[in-house]
Amino acid sequence: MKTTVGSLEGSRQNLFINGAFVAPKGGQYIDSFDPTTGKPWYQFAEADAEDVGAAVEAARSAFANPAWRRMTQTDRGKLVRRLAELVLEHADELALIETRDNGKLLKEMRAQMRAMPDSYTYFAGMADKLLGDTIPVNKLDMLNFNLREPIGVVGMITPWNSPLMLLTGTLAPCLALGNTVVVKPSEHATASTLALAELIMEAGFPAGVVNVVTGTGAVAGDALTRHPGIAKFVFTGSTVTGRRIAANAAENLIPCSMELGGKSPHVVFGDVDIDHAVNGVVSGVFAAAGQTCVAGSRCFVEASVYDRFVEALVERTRRVRVGSPTLEETDIGPLALSAQLAKVETYVASGVRQGASIAAGGRRPQAAELAGGWYFEPTVMTDADNGMDFMQEELFGPVVGVMPFSSEDEMIQLANDTRYGLASGIWTRDINRALRFARNVEAGTVWVNTYRASSFMSANGGFKESGYGRRGGFDAMEEFSRLKNVVIDYSGAMHDPFIIRLR
Repeated sequence: MKTTVGSLEGSRQNLFINGAFVAPKGGQYIDSFDPTTGKPWYQFAEADAEDVGAAVEAARSAFANPAWRRMTQTDRGKLVRRLAELVLEHADELALIETRDNGKLLKEMRAQMRAMPDSYTYFAGMADKLLGDTIPVNKLDMLNFNLREPIGVVGMITPWNSPLMLLTGTLAPCLALGNTVVVKPSEHATASTLALAELIMEAGFPAGVVNVVTGTGAVAGDALTRHPGIAKFVFTGSTVTGRRIAANAAENLIPCSMELGGKSPHVVFGDVDIDHAVNGVVSGVFAAAGQTCVAGSRCFVEASVYDRFVEALVERTRRVRVGSPTLEETDIGPLALSAQLAKVETYVASGVRQGASIAAGGRRPQAAELAGGWYFEPTVMTDADNGMDFMQEELFGPVVGVMPFSSEDEMIQLANDTRYGLASGIWTRDINRALRFARNVEAGTVWVNTYRASSFMSANGGFKESGYGRRGGFDAMEEFSRLKNVVIDYSGAMHDPFIIRLR
């Protein structure tokens, strides 16, 4: 991999189409900003509709190319496994690139990059294990069976908060199945996806199997989601953008898989160790500076321990260290975008106007060394009401609202009183209560006495306005394949052409 943080500094990054890095047709480039300084550090190509069309056509040609189309499932698995080896080999450099691009903690990015190869290896092992099935019919001289086959060209728009990890969850099964791909990374974090493209070439994938177009959502993203050559579309991001993408894809009857926004409930009962639960809540909402779709940003605490819990939460929050994401001692780095920082500030101010109180944080840190960066203190809001704007809208920042509840029924009502349904968490020693919560909460993921624990072997996704479709585990292989039914008459007899033979 030639791309490093050093080589990116002050550089211009091109599009990756049909196995080569090429300049955009319009010749335009866009600045990418370092969240720790607020200053540009490299430029990426601004793709237009013509560039996107070239990428889709390259993917379509690769899908039909015998070098890919006729490759055995086992050999495809070997290629994906080789990619896993290369990702692991370059994990630390990929981590540095992402940290510089989106401001997330270097130690978190290293952990992600070193774990990612396991996902590629998992799906590589599935490449030759996706089975069809035979189906009985009422005629003994008929063979009726299903085949699973690749769906075609898959379009993907990935987010800026964990670009490669979230791309891996869909790219790995797509490649293992024999699909081809066009990726448009977020315009706020493009570098690591382009670096991955180098590794895809080095692994030996045929040209055009994976293509990367960078640029804005309004131009490149819109062109990709409207392109009739796409067989399926995958998006991770906001619900507002998801609606626009689904509408564009619907023009060509293209199915979508979407992981959208969240406003996840994090519930604490009085029978647990308070310090343990506090650590879980802190991890659940402040990790990654709150820039995760599953952030447990609505915290409901049983009334009997509410005051004690809030006191412990505030004390723990004040010990969270805000600083440079490259330092080991840092707990929270900057927000990825200046617009995101402004949004968080706006919603915190709105919460105060609506009657909430700031118990901890609530402002930009005052340390001189953080001036110019997009930092915000971890914030605890008390006197919250579930109807307040900051309790209903996804802030994507380090802010948690805390409010008490008196009964299990009230808690479930509060937890489900949101248009989102991505994740949820509960802290209790009562297994019956935990199971009732899991049954009744409207969320695609339920964590009990933990939070943000995840595995590529598990299917995950959202309910309600948090999206649809599932990623991870065997379900991902079904998401990115299509089912074909085959019926063979082997009787050799002549039949009445007006009689249906399967019934």
